[in-house]
Amino acid sequence: MHSPDSHLCSDHCGEHPIVLDLPHVPADLKREWLRLETRRHFVGRGVKALGAAGLATLFGRHAPEMLAAGAPVGAGLPAHLPHYAPKAKRAIYLFMAGSPSQFETWDYKPALQKMFDKDLPESVRGGQTLTGMTASQARLPIAPSLYKFDQHGKSGTWVSELFPYTAKIVDELCVMKSLHTEAINHEPAILQLTTGNMFPGRPSMGAWLSYGLGAANDELPTFVVMTSKMPHRTNVQALSNRLWSSGFLSPEHAAVTLRGGADPVLHLSNPAGIDGDVRRAMINGVNDLNRQLFERVGDPEINARIAQYEMAFRMQTSVPELADFSNEPASTWELYGPKAKEPGTYAYNCLMARRLAERGVRFTQIFLRSWDQHSLLPDRIKLMAQESDQATYALVTDLKRRGLLDDTVVLWGGEFGRTVYSQGTLTPTNYGRDHHPRCFSMWMAGGGVKPGLSYGETDDFSYNIVKDPVHIRDLHATLLHLFGLDHNRLSFKHQGLDQKLTGVLPAKVIDAILA
Repeated sequence: MHSPDSHLCSDHCGEHPIVLDLPHVPADLKREWLRLETRRHFVGRGVKALGAAGLATLFGRHAPEMLAAGAPVGAGLPAHLPHYAPKAKRAIYLFMAGSPSQFETWDYKPALQKMFDKDLPESVRGGQTLTGMTASQARLPIAPSLYKFDQHGKSGTWVSELFPYTAKIVDELCVMKSLHTEAINHEPAILQLTTGNMFPGRPSMGAWLSYGLGAANDELPTFVVMTSKMPHRTNVQALSNRLWSSGFLSPEHAAVTLRGGADPVLHLSNPAGIDGDVRRAMINGVNDLNRQLFERVGDPEINARIAQYEMAFRMQTSVPELADFSNEPASTWELYGPKAKEPGTYAYNCLMARRLAERGVRFTQIFLRSWDQHSLLPDRIKLMAQESDQATYALVTDLKRRGLLDDTVVLWGGEFGRTVYSQGTLTPTNYGRDHHPRCFSMWMAGGGVKPGLSYGETDDFSYNIVKDPVHIRDLHATLLHLFGLDHNRLSFKHQGLDQKLTGVLPAKVIDAILA
């Protein structure tokens, strides 16, 4: 005798078991799924027909080639679609979270030495709203840098004595001193730099590049993030995956986080008693179920999940090889320094970034925290420079030696600048600096960037920009341009808008820094 639900059998719309046959699903819910799914069939056929026509229009004669090649879902734009000839194939972003002071790094202001402990002129401040950390101070006393600067290289770039190693490569760098942002607090400022927006939920830079260009290596993620051990823990900025998420893009474009140590990716290794064959069979079974579900509901996130399972399986082989530094020659350790042998350090992560670049990973981002020095700045910034200077130099040098710097763009910098005036008590040997969004310094190297250039100028107080301002949107537009992408044309429809990394406000490519 047939049950009341016998019409919900496994041969409904096909031979194979379907999601309606999952156990322990209430009958009423099954009927609701069937009702909705039947409508989807009708609408879905029409949508697929329109989609096929749209793809034929978009890809033209290249469509058969792509289908024959089995182009994976979410692989980015087809190879013939970058808007310009790209100069960069990869990017490595050395993110100094907390914001290193421009006065102790790249923006040399010798005239300040004669202004020690004088009040910042109101005409310079221009009525700027201060943070709550210094707004209640009775005075805003000027604090010249305790550290000396010298000119280096053929370019004569001024570099702080805190960075003797980086000084050796200044002729490879384009130092930009005129970055600016609207954000005065860390979280929105870091979000704006990493995602183009001060509000969470947007795709990060690496996700946009993954979406636009796809993967260059099927064995490793397109976008990788590493966070580094800190030499001291003061005013540590919280980091979360919304800084490297895919936002409203498919989740396959989000970063994979690599940790230091024997198990770089959590939950990637097989548990005890499970070998590769068993894992392969399990993934095949799960993927078959997901494909059946996709056929029924058409949700593209299902295909993204399939792709992630497949990538995770391939990474079980590629990641251990990536993390095995045993074949690195002695010259590598001499170049990067002894800390490169300690998993999780900034030096280790810089060496890992080079290995990722060699293997075609498109976007690597390394975070180093503890640059937020509101007090005891002279001592603490010295610690941070000692932690990072040699490894930064080593990475750029190593890329150049291996012929990778020409098409790998390297970025270094924090989320905003620091104030010329001291936060808290000022003495000849001690001071702190508050947040300052009106101007800050970054540098770029390689990947089509003009080397040996100092771009942009600030006033004598490094408080206001007087020449060639560079907004965060301009930085993003320029980075996309180096990869052959027009920031106005790389978009994704979401919430009724054509969403872009650079947003809706004006943004321009900084042509003057392009080689």
